[in-house]
Amino acid sequence: MNHIDADKVHIVDEPLDAINVIRERSLRGQVYDESFYICNISDILNKHRIWKQYMPRVIPYYAVKCNDSPIVIETLALMGIGFDCASRGEISNVMSYGVDGKSIIYASPTKPIAHLKFAAAMNVTVMTVDSDSELQKIRAHYPKANLLLRIRCDAKVSLSPLGDKYGCCPDTEAEHLIELAKSMDLNIVGISFHVGSGCQDPPAYSKAIHASRKLFDFAENLGFHFNILDIGGGFPGDNNTNIKLIATIINDSLDLHFASSNVTFIAEPGRFYVASAYTLACQVHSIREIRQNGQLDSMMYYVNDGVYGSFNCNLTDHKAIYPLTLKGDNEKMFRSTIWGPTCDALDRVCENISMPRLDIDDFIIFENMGAYTLPMATNFNGFALPNVEYFIERKHLDEINIEVLNRWKSQIKIGSCGKKSAGRA
Repeated sequence: MNHIDADKVHIVDEPLDAINVIRERSLRGQVYDESFYICNISDILNKHRIWKQYMPRVIPYYAVKCNDSPIVIETLALMGIGFDCASRGEISNVMSYGVDGKSIIYASPTKPIAHLKFAAAMNVTVMTVDSDSELQKIRAHYPKANLLLRIRCDAKVSLSPLGDKYGCCPDTEAEHLIELAKSMDLNIVGISFHVGSGCQDPPAYSKAIHASRKLFDFAENLGFHFNILDIGGGFPGDNNTNIKLIATIINDSLDLHFASSNVTFIAEPGRFYVASAYTLACQVHSIREIRQNGQLDSMMYYVNDGVYGSFNCNLTDHKAIYPLTLKGDNEKMFRSTIWGPTCDALDRVCENISMPRLDIDDFIIFENMGAYTLPMATNFNGFALPNVEYFIERKHLDEINIEVLNRWKSQIKIGSCGKKSAGRA
């Protein structure tokens, strides 16, 4: 069974420099109808090493919604991590790679009945809940499920706050729901929280862990024996960020509140694993000069990707976009706007940024584009989705088993990558 959707998988002998790969193609004068991604599989493998270094007690369950690329999922499955799934489709997708239902958490607190029944059939036993109506649904359709009560504990700042949609109040609602579950003979096994995607308020984890401890104690008095704490997601993944501060806060809080507990700690990282692994290359296909009083005032560039494609993250993930070019550092700069290819005026990638003057077919490059981009891209206006090319360093091949290598073999290419870099626009 061949799951691989990549155009090519390259083995490289040196550390991958995605920008230099794009530079070499620019020097060859290659023109691309669609934008394309360079994905560094070795970067994903390295992120897992970082996770184990800083939070060895916390088992990661990758948030599939972040990036459901077949190679990403298969790579993560090979590392033995779990998966956070939010639908029947995601569960089915992950299990097609041999992942057992016990390694999946059904992490949506609101589940269509058909999806809930599918989870039961696939032996996905652990799932989240945050309301009395969901408890009633689970009693009717999957009463043997192991439930995590999701509480609300929002970060003061995050890219995508989730508390307005999911999570019961730990102070006014949680105890009632635990008591209700007890009366229904349902099995709550722990607490779940999510401080918000792209958390920029690390102390929020400490507050949420403290609130969880109180509910563990309350449940113990009712006869429950909670044994799972799910600390959710929110972990940064761009190449200019790290999780050391967040990990320190989490580890200290777990030491303080769960030092002597027989509790399994899990998390739902998404962007942490994949954001920095993906670099997007777009080409300029049209240019418009804006003049005021006969003088060049600004530039507008039209590229082969936009907000209906990879840059939906502008709208859905509130991502800050930083374009790079292959021009030299001493180029004269102009106020510029980058537009996507569709006819919609909403299709604006970024505006009023300082960039060197570009020509038709020049590349504009965007790093850290692996999270919440491709899964939400569309073919609006008839434009094709970006292609993805995958790279792995030769020294990491021993982390990919022989069965997977055989599936990839027909697409593997031998390549090399230098260490030049581009100027930042």
